[in-house]
Amino acid sequence: MLSVSNLRVEFGPRVLFSDLSFAVQPRERIAFAGHNGAGKSTLMKCLAGRLEPSAGAITKPRDFRIGYLPQEGIHIHGRSLWDEVLGAFGETLALQERIDQLSAELGKLDPRSSPYAETLETIGELELKLEAADPARMKPRIESILQGLGFRHEDFQRDCSEFSGGWQMRIAMAKLFLTEPQVLLLDEPTNHLDIDSQAWVEQFLQGYDGAILIISHDLALLDALCTRTIAFHHGRAEEYAGNYSFYLRESVHRREVHRKRYQTQQKEIEDAKRFINRFRAQANKASLVQSRIKLLDKIELIPPPEDDDAVMNFRFPQPKPSVHSVATLEDACKSYGDIRIFDGFDFEVTRGEKFAIVGPNGAGKSTFCRVITGSEEVDSGSATLGNRVAPAFFSQNHADELDPERTVLETVEEAASREAGPLVRNLLGCFLFRGDDVFKKVGVLSGGERSRVALVRMLVQPANFLILDEPTNHLDVQSQEVLQQALASYEGTVMIVSHNRSFLDPVVAKTLEFRQGHPPRVFAGNITYYLEKVAAEKAAASHDSGRSGGGQAKRDEARAPVNRKEQRRIEAEQRKRRADVLKPLEEELEKLETNIGELESAQATLTTALSDPQVSGDPEQLRKTGLAVQQITDRLETAYSRWGELSDEIETAKANLRG
Repeated sequence: MLSVSNLRVEFGPRVLFSDLSFAVQPRERIAFAGHNGAGKSTLMKCLAGRLEPSAGAITKPRDFRIGYLPQEGIHIHGRSLWDEVLGAFGETLALQERIDQLSAELGKLDPRSSPYAETLETIGELELKLEAADPARMKPRIESILQGLGFRHEDFQRDCSEFSGGWQMRIAMAKLFLTEPQVLLLDEPTNHLDIDSQAWVEQFLQGYDGAILIISHDLALLDALCTRTIAFHHGRAEEYAGNYSFYLRESVHRREVHRKRYQTQQKEIEDAKRFINRFRAQANKASLVQSRIKLLDKIELIPPPEDDDAVMNFRFPQPKPSVHSVATLEDACKSYGDIRIFDGFDFEVTRGEKFAIVGPNGAGKSTFCRVITGSEEVDSGSATLGNRVAPAFFSQNHADELDPERTVLETVEEAASREAGPLVRNLLGCFLFRGDDVFKKVGVLSGGERSRVALVRMLVQPANFLILDEPTNHLDVQSQEVLQQALASYEGTVMIVSHNRSFLDPVVAKTLEFRQGHPPRVFAGNITYYLEKVAAEKAAASHDSGRSGGGQAKRDEARAPVNRKEQRRIEAEQRKRRADVLKPLEEELEKLETNIGELESAQATLTTALSDPQVSGDPEQLRKTGLAVQQITDRLETAYSRWGELSDEIETAKANLRG
């Protein structure tokens, strides 16, 4: 279908990847994995024909169509939304136009002439092609895809230039989906989607007839969609026959196997060298010495294991405790013109809570965050921050407020607390600013880079109430993990506006939903729990749609906000279940990790002793030391195996608790 052979891309002395070969089969779903800058987007540009590789070939059948959605840089103007996406049917429209032209010419020809017969035959052939294209499907398909991506009917005739950058990406995505190429190349397709549109896109992609190659930092999407992963790392690309979670597990296993093979070979080489050095001068051992010398010359060296990309376990500065009631809304009302965000809304944020805020774009999520922090007032009612509450608010707009003349390092150090000051360089590295990148002026950074600087700047500030509006949009998987782990251990209060399920699920225990035309609702669980409840509601509503009275009452009851007291009771039960189930497993894991550390230290000491002349020169001492090394290695293998089992048990327990 699509074949890549010995592909190589280099920029000056830097090689992104080389000798890359793979084939894409019909309906395959392939994920590209690796940190930002590893070569994922570059490969997509090569496949899309927008970048010429340094070497190698990309082959595809004749009339084969590849559709490409870049991560950014799409600006459409001068056409209405409807006319722009209608362009996806250019071939069908051209067929109809040609038929109309020939039909007009036909009326001017003599019905008895050969040109008349030829024109009539051509019209017949074109009409067969047009029938196969099924033009009657165009309008309903356009409406379905635009509405699935969040556009309203009243948007259809708006000029594309009226839409923001995120919505421009949705326009490009709609046109791409309508074109139906044999291969879809998608670079971060869900970055600018709300949770409803993301769910629709995931469902659409699962049913798509062509092949899909995708880059995404939404791990839940990759796991649900992909069955194959190509990972980019240190100038190489490796294939994994599974989804992203399989790749993570298998890559650890491959590195461990490689490390053991390398260590075994190095030991064999050292043993051979010791034998050669020991018996080189003895004539009766000359043939054996020469045999080992030849063996060393022929051996194919296994390259040393590569260091993993360092990931720092960042912890937030210890926040000063706030009062129990961090923020309170009482009978609060907020509207923009005819759009009512909330009306008579009562809500309380309590100390230590971590919850997600979800809903369609424009439903009021960001407005709610601004109201909670006091940067925007309610129309009526009250919004109050508690005593000793120190909020820190991150939004995409904050990136535009940074001083363009300051360097990245100066911008972050200026905001850092005394405790976080020494960590600034390492933390910037975690968020993809490495080496001399920290000395770049903010003014020369891309929009995504400025957004990451604004995020790091917020993270190093002393605060006990964090409000994060789409914090993961420009983060790779490693950076997401750093932030996720820091938030999970953070002792303050957290509100996060995001649709990233894999990022949110281990962090939040509550979900607040905003939806136009309905009051905000609270769900006592994470994003997966929320999505399951909403799906169950829709199924129940569909089942009860033919009924009246009782069915409507149930739906009204489902829409009612969760009682605050009941909510706390449910959360307390969840904490108790978590402690009963997880605590013993986590304690065993902690003891096992300590034991593994001690065994690895002992193994390293004994391995070093093998090179000691006093040991290597004494056969009995060498035998005993070698036996001790083997015993410790066996114990380590058992410990590693149990560590893997325990990790799986803990993940399963967490998944069950979330359910």
